[in-house]
Amino acid sequence: MKASELRELTVEELEAKSSALRGELFNARVKKATGQLENKSLLRILRRDVARTETVLREKRGASQ
Repeated sequence: MKASELRELTVEELEAKSSALRGELFNARVKKATGQLENKSLLRILRRDVARTETVLREKRGASQ
């Protein structure tokens, strides 16, 4: 997901998105540990999406204070 798309979301939506992405990342890590993960680049993509979401969330929270 692009940062410009994330900036259009509200703080509540960003928190929900971050939580969902973290859950996906956890599941992908478990699959990798058990040898069931087929798409190895998924971990990298999810990590970056989580970081992107957290960055935009931090920007929005800073702007509101």
